[in-house]
Amino acid sequence: MIQTIGRAEPGQTRTPAFAAKGLLLAALALLLPACEEEQPEVLENIRAIKTITVADRGSGQQRRFPGVVEAVDTSSISFEVAGNTREVNVNVGDRVDKGQVLATLDDKPFQLNVEGAEAEVGRAKAQLAEKETEFVRQKTLYEKEWVAKAAFDQALAARDSASNQVSYAGSKLNLARRDLEKTVLEAPFDGVIANKFVDPFQEVARGEKVFEVYAEGAMEVVVSVPETAIGEVHLGLPAEITFPSEQVASQKGRISEVGSVAGDANAFPVKVALADPPESVLPGMTAEVTLILGDNGGSTSYLVPVSAIAAGAEPGQGYVFIFDEGSSTVKKTAISTEGVEDNRVNITEGLAPGDIIVVAGVSFLRDGQQVKLMSQ
Repeated sequence: MIQTIGRAEPGQTRTPAFAAKGLLLAALALLLPACEEEQPEVLENIRAIKTITVADRGSGQQRRFPGVVEAVDTSSISFEVAGNTREVNVNVGDRVDKGQVLATLDDKPFQLNVEGAEAEVGRAKAQLAEKETEFVRQKTLYEKEWVAKAAFDQALAARDSASNQVSYAGSKLNLARRDLEKTVLEAPFDGVIANKFVDPFQEVARGEKVFEVYAEGAMEVVVSVPETAIGEVHLGLPAEITFPSEQVASQKGRISEVGSVAGDANAFPVKVALADPPESVLPGMTAEVTLILGDNGGSTSYLVPVSAIAAGAEPGQGYVFIFDEGSSTVKKTAISTEGVEDNRVNITEGLAPGDIIVVAGVSFLRDGQQVKLMSQ
């Protein structure tokens, strides 16, 4: 038989268990309304983003310009003293290491200068010793009042003059030794001999160019762009470089320097840096640079930082997040890429001039997320 717990009949006594259960039911009744109250809304943290604006890129008309290959880092080397060359140890095209001896001068005259300066120092020191002895003698006599102060002063001046002569002779000796060291010409850095302007037993003047050395690896092509087209040339503009020799493949490059002053025939000097030149590309070679200028309906590409790209599933595909100023949200947009240079990705599809793209923290964003500009 199931016993029902309810109100006690008159005359019945309530047990402690019955009272405890009643209190529990009352507490639950008070808690239920509190649980049914609406929980406070958790506000989403609005992420601050760093952006750049996509700029328009010239495309369309192709123009070709002849040029000459030059090394980016080139140094002219010369002797710091004049003399007759005794040895020339390198030829054009030789690779040299920093500190390697390239040429030497006849050092016999310089050794004689050192010996003469050493003798001069010895004579000056002997005179100083003599004057020092005479000064001590005159000082002793003056202190005993056996000579006049004029004699003491004369001895003091003679000693000081001899001391100065020793210092002067020492400086001449140091200079002679330095000139002797400068008869040896060393390579200032690792590189390749581009030009040689001296032969053995040839007299050279101080500062006369003896060698040209260039550092391997960094190469550029120098071209002249006429004034009618220079307005369409800008830094970073892609270029294709071809060479007359069939053994050298065409190379990719970008404009690295645009001259601001016209030269011959009102043409401006423009330098095109090669992206990854092979060892077969050497300074002095002729080349032809192809640039895409104007806007005649050709394909346009844009350079953006690698940090702005979220990787896609397929090679050459990815995503960027474009910021919408009206809604303060970002839109995940598919793009197509073509190569990476200097931590920048060349985007061929998916962007347009004026697009504001996120360039940091793209892995933490999602399509449609509300954001704010870092400057805000």
